[in-house]
Amino acid sequence: MLGPVILAASRSDKMRRFVSAAPGTKQVVDRFIAGETVDQVVPIIEDAAGKGLEVTLDVVGEDITTPEQAFAARDAYLELIERLKDLGLGTKAEMSVKLSMFGQALDGGHELALSNVRPVVEAAAAIGTTVTLDAEDHTTLDSMFAIHEELRKDFPQTGCVIQAYLFRTEDDARRLAAAGSRVRIVKGAYKEPASVAYQDKAEIDKAYVRILRILMEGDGYPMIGSHDPRLIAIAQELGRKAGRKLDEYEFQMLYGIRSEEHLRLAAEGHRMRVYTAYGTDWYGYFMRRLAEKPANLLFFGRSILTKG
Repeated sequence: MLGPVILAASRSDKMRRFVSAAPGTKQVVDRFIAGETVDQVVPIIEDAAGKGLEVTLDVVGEDITTPEQAFAARDAYLELIERLKDLGLGTKAEMSVKLSMFGQALDGGHELALSNVRPVVEAAAAIGTTVTLDAEDHTTLDSMFAIHEELRKDFPQTGCVIQAYLFRTEDDARRLAAAGSRVRIVKGAYKEPASVAYQDKAEIDKAYVRILRILMEGDGYPMIGSHDPRLIAIAQELGRKAGRKLDEYEFQMLYGIRSEEHLRLAAEGHRMRVYTAYGTDWYGYFMRRLAEKPANLLFFGRSILTKG
């Protein structure tokens, strides 16, 4: 299995230097990363809105080692929200945040992350949009869910992410599938031990369907994060069986992957949101995209060979 190897490489400084210097890297990074600055990503938001798509924006970067870096991450999101406000795009774009960027792993990290993310959530609400807390490795989840619960007291539209490959997630889904909740389900993209997570793809897919059924039959708002045609079809069928209208759940896919499918689902009347990452610290995000799908790794390998 190449996935775990690539995920391990995502934390290697030596591999970071090698990948960054590879001749074909920029071509592949540009496929998954919308740009490095707010100015570069704004036209992409406007183009998506013109096609009937919505977006969720992720300012990439996870290797936070000081409170000052966490404050800078907070300020990057506040800058983004101010631009969305100026352009009147608040209702078409939400934000996705990783609490590691806000200092979660530092000393006193839980309180630091909460104090940093709260003004971002508040500013997002002020322009008519919201924030979803991304899930990271399993050791961070209790903190993430506690912050999510705290934020929802004042901003009930705040969303969170659950990962199908973790054994705990079915119980998390039952707890979260309540009125007013917004929950994105993904398969999971971190290297997790067999003691806490399914390792077999078929078992992960089965868990994904079980959890999706819980969300669809609940009272919250499911957000289906998947590019898998079979899981998309199953989600549509579960939505019909649960009596949900097409605007009572949404699909989410990554920028640069299956773009034609984005448009097809939107044309059918589904809400379709494109997860759009941008920023200069792209390495960790990029490596997880390679780990998730072998075709991405093959594309990267061909790019290196042809550009070398």
